[in-house]
Amino acid sequence: MLRLATDENFKASILAGLSRQEPQLDIVRVQDFGLASASDPQVLQWAARERRVVVSHDRKTMPPFAYDMIRNNILMYGVVIASARMPIAEAIDEILLLALCSNESEFVGRVIQLPL
Repeated sequence: MLRLATDENFKASILAGLSRQEPQLDIVRVQDFGLASASDPQVLQWAARERRVVVSHDRKTMPPFAYDMIRNNILMYGVVIASARMPIAEAIDEILLLALCSNESEFVGRVIQLPL
């Protein structure tokens, strides 16, 4: 099972639904670790140290920073981008599928963008 971390602006309703659907899911909010106003690179670096895949709605800035880390051979444990427009139930299902049916080695150095 993947270890996940949501960034600061991730919808609380999706996070709550993930926890309700799968109570054993290892998912944390970065703001609970003192990263409430951290930059995307700081979040990605922290997540790599913690061996967590970052889940975000931020299609604009998070992927470019992740790709920069990959290009510079900096460990990046992966990013999943879920559109903020995606229906909540669909986002929960897609993220759970990835978390429960994947292992971390499949996500290292990858950016996954879920469909709109």
